[in-house]
Amino acid sequence: MHELSLCRALVREVETIASTHQAIAVRSILIHLGPLSGAEATRLRNAYPVAAAGSIAEEAALVIESTPIRVHCLHCGEESDTPINQLTCGHCGRNHPLLISGDEIELVKLEFDLHIH
Repeated sequence: MHELSLCRALVREVETIASTHQAIAVRSILIHLGPLSGAEATRLRNAYPVAAAGSIAEEAALVIESTPIRVHCLHCGEESDTPINQLTCGHCGRNHPLLISGDEIELVKLEFDLHIH
């Protein structure tokens, strides 16, 4: 399952960040997931507990926010959101705009408890 390997990579990154900040527990993890990322939110949610088992992030809530597909048109210079099945400029309708977002799996925010000396 592709999503399990993504979750394992996410947990490794979270552990690195938590260690840098001397965290004792991770409370929540917020990621942005684009429709062109190749991953499905439901499968990520199902794979996360397996990937996080035994880690500092084991009890963390995984929050997944969907991001839109956003493009920049080389013809008219405008930016717009576009549906997954129609990668065209939302202003002039031209094909082949540049993809700005929509293919990301991005770690956005962590909430954790710190060890206080």
